[in-house]
Amino acid sequence: MTLKNSVSFLLAISFSYLVMAQKSATYTNNLVTYKKALSLYNNKQYQASQTLFASVKKSTNETTLQSDCAYYIANCAVRLNQQNADKLVEDFVNDYPTSTKRNTAFIDVADYYFVNGKYAYARKWYDKVDEYALSRSEKEKFNFNNGYSAFSAKQYNDAKKYLSRVENSKTYGSQAKYYIGYMAYEGDDYNKANQYFDQVSNQERYKEKLSYYQADLNFKLGNFEKAIDLAKARLKDSDASEVSELSKIIGESYFNLEKYAEAIPYLQAYKGNRGKWNNTDFYQLGYAYYKQNNFEKAISEFNKIIDGKNSIAQNAYYHLGESYIELNKKQEALNAFRNASQMDFDLKIQEDAYLNYAKISYDIGNPYQSAPQVLTGYLEKYPKSTHKSEIESLLIDSYITSKNYKEALKLLDGKNSYENKAAYQKVAFYRGLELYNEADYLEALKLFDASLKNAIDNRFVARATFWKAESDYNLTNFDDALVGFKQFQQQTASNETPEYQNLDYHLAYTYFKLKNYAPATQAFNDFISKNKADKVRLNDAYLRLGDAYFVSSEYRNAIKAYEKAIALNEIDSDYAFFQKAISAGYIGEDAKKIKELEQFISEYQKSKLRDDAMFELGNSYVKANQIEKANQVYNRLESEYKMSSFVPKALLRQGLVYYNGNQNEKALTIFKKVASNYAGSPEAVQSVATARLIYIDLGRVNEYASWVKTLDYVEVTDADLDNATYEAAEKQYLDNNTDKAIKQFNGYLNSFPNGIHALNAHFYVAQLYFKKGLTENAAPHYEYVVNASRSEFTEESLSRLAQFYLDSKSWKKAMPLLTRLETEANYPQNIVFAQSNLMKANYQLEVYDTAVLYAEKVLSNAKLDNKIKSDAHIIIARSAFKTGNETKAKAAYAQVETIATGEVAAEALYYNAYFKNKEGKFETSNTTVQKLAKDFSGYKYYSAKGLVLMAKNFYALKDAFQATYILESVIDNFKEFDDVVTEAKDVLTKIKAEEAKTNASILPDGN
Repeated sequence: MTLKNSVSFLLAISFSYLVMAQKSATYTNNLVTYKKALSLYNNKQYQASQTLFASVKKSTNETTLQSDCAYYIANCAVRLNQQNADKLVEDFVNDYPTSTKRNTAFIDVADYYFVNGKYAYARKWYDKVDEYALSRSEKEKFNFNNGYSAFSAKQYNDAKKYLSRVENSKTYGSQAKYYIGYMAYEGDDYNKANQYFDQVSNQERYKEKLSYYQADLNFKLGNFEKAIDLAKARLKDSDASEVSELSKIIGESYFNLEKYAEAIPYLQAYKGNRGKWNNTDFYQLGYAYYKQNNFEKAISEFNKIIDGKNSIAQNAYYHLGESYIELNKKQEALNAFRNASQMDFDLKIQEDAYLNYAKISYDIGNPYQSAPQVLTGYLEKYPKSTHKSEIESLLIDSYITSKNYKEALKLLDGKNSYENKAAYQKVAFYRGLELYNEADYLEALKLFDASLKNAIDNRFVARATFWKAESDYNLTNFDDALVGFKQFQQQTASNETPEYQNLDYHLAYTYFKLKNYAPATQAFNDFISKNKADKVRLNDAYLRLGDAYFVSSEYRNAIKAYEKAIALNEIDSDYAFFQKAISAGYIGEDAKKIKELEQFISEYQKSKLRDDAMFELGNSYVKANQIEKANQVYNRLESEYKMSSFVPKALLRQGLVYYNGNQNEKALTIFKKVASNYAGSPEAVQSVATARLIYIDLGRVNEYASWVKTLDYVEVTDADLDNATYEAAEKQYLDNNTDKAIKQFNGYLNSFPNGIHALNAHFYVAQLYFKKGLTENAAPHYEYVVNASRSEFTEESLSRLAQFYLDSKSWKKAMPLLTRLETEANYPQNIVFAQSNLMKANYQLEVYDTAVLYAEKVLSNAKLDNKIKSDAHIIIARSAFKTGNETKAKAAYAQVETIATGEVAAEALYYNAYFKNKEGKFETSNTTVQKLAKDFSGYKYYSAKGLVLMAKNFYALKDAFQATYILESVIDNFKEFDDVVTEAKDVLTKIKAEEAKTNASILPDGN
């Protein structure tokens, strides 16, 4: 070795030693730091510890030391709840797969989460543990902790798996058995639960909980006596919440033992789940009260069961119905039985409920469907019922008592048994009477005929015969009416009917219309001799008797009859007085006639006959040669009654007086005035004819020809053809050859549109079309008459044309005609017609104040039938309601209720109930709705509205079941009435939202 080499060798050894010395120092320093970090870790100073471990891990190359540092860094992260804690543990396991701390890491992390109650996290890490690497003591802890974590996370299958491994452990056995028992309890395995709970029942730590569970377990196992004993023993040591649950166990146990009196106080003590009872809770307490015959309290519980759709609810509703029956609350019972009958959980209860529902429907009526429908439904569903004959008997009678004749006819159609034919006879009669009262005489006739075809009861044969005759009378089929009244008179059962009393009156009127005046006067006298109580009808009989004598030229008898009418002073005294004066003239007592006409004009200032009287007085003055007085009266008539049909007649008379007095120029002036102002009228035609004679007498024919050319309704050259054509048509009219008359009148009008007789032709052809029911064809002809100068045809044409527009609801076209008719009419009935329809038209056009004004005008007329009175009161009521004047509306509806029939009566009855509800009279409001359901079930709209009102009443009376059931029934059964259904839904939503606060079986959103 050379010196150079020796030096190099020594240098190398020195360097190597230096490096080794440096490494040893670093390792020593890391160990010191590691131990310090470990000390901090053991003292739970995890943040500082983690920092030092990280420092060591970074500065050392020792794998074991790095592995240990990584382990503790991850452990610190877990304890510090750092976001990357799980990743650090995973990284440790992945980076150091051979580390002895791998399994320990999983256990440590899992145990940490377990101790801190984070069982779901703990389970995640327990699942990673290698069980086989654990010692026996570690395995017990692992199995318990993992099992309890699964239990806490409600992963019962895994919990049972691990806890069952330690159920015999000294350390963990008792706890494991308790939790295994609890899981069996929760899983309804009560025998197993009991087995495990018994094994730990001597453990003080579980006694408190076990006493409740064991009581509950025995209850669920049907050991009710033992459940009662256990629960009662626990009561005194329990808090309020547990007292509630234990009371429920005791109460239900007594209930199941049918010891209802003992059950009641404990069932009452139950506070519910989170302060709410469910439908079963209400049922049990209600049934316990029911079994004690405490029906009021039974109802108070049963009726809290809302939306029940199971066997318990069906049972509850059935017993609710029975409870209502015991308290004679039939409407409430009907709803309860109906609900129970619609459920099929218990078929026997369903059938019994249906039977009760059917019987009550017959008894009090049914707002959902007619009683006959309900009874028929029961028989169809239970054809072999032991109650079949009873229900069939009720069914037959129900067709009459329900008053829903229209629906009853449908149900009876095709049923041919004797009992059903007898029912059909009566139902058809009553339906015909309804249609008659609605002025639908043609349809009424059909129903009376149908009744007569089922001639079972002679009394109803007689009544149908009478009303068929009345319908014919109103259709102007007077010959048929007379036959009918005579048939009625000859029937032996007629004197048992209410119609018999006034038969003479109706016969008299029919004879009168047929112009058979002798039998008419006899019949009127017969009626008068037998009837003194009905002053209005007696008054009318005297008037018509006077008219019959009058047209028979028996003027003295006429005067006596009119004087009797005047003495009664009920109706139309002005007419009687006027006719008496005219009659005096016919028997030659001209001075008396003049005196009485003067008296009439003075005393009857508002009479519609006053213009007639002026005209007659003027004529009487002419006859008495008091020409100046006559002219004064004629002028007065023209001045005071410009629109009167007597004005052109009076002017014509004046012209004739001047003509007869050789005052030709004055006569011409008058005749030209009539011809110009009343173009086309008969007076105008006669004025032209008489003027022609004057012009001829004066030798001024050219002047006549020039004048007459200005009159478009006079065609001088065609006058003879005009007359001949018209007279041919008129002959067919007078001979009642309707179709031929129509054809010839139309032919005349086509040939002579402005002919001499155009006015008459238009009127007569309109009347013929009207008689055939062709009102649309009649309308333009009536319009011609209405637009022509005032004539004897104007009044009736105004009435008929107005009716045409009213029928088509053309209110604005009808109103001007009705306004004219009101002021121009001579007949009182036409004035009433105008006013009553102006009332209706204004209401339809929402001019409520004017509608009420006309209604009050109508009611001021003493001679009104109930239909018109009812219409007037209903308009006042509806208008008042629309304008918010409910006080006036209430008074008007009360008036309507006393006289109305049909749908209007149903409306009035509904508002009777409505106002009672507003006043807080809920029970009486419901009584009124029940009457509405029984008497007017055919009018579904008001039945539906009445039900919504009834629901509100019941809810105000704390009966939630009735309220919700009724509203749901309205929603299901009356979909055609959008407004009613909308209101029902709104009310139902509010009620359910309120009830959901205390009833857990109801969803808070009201569904």
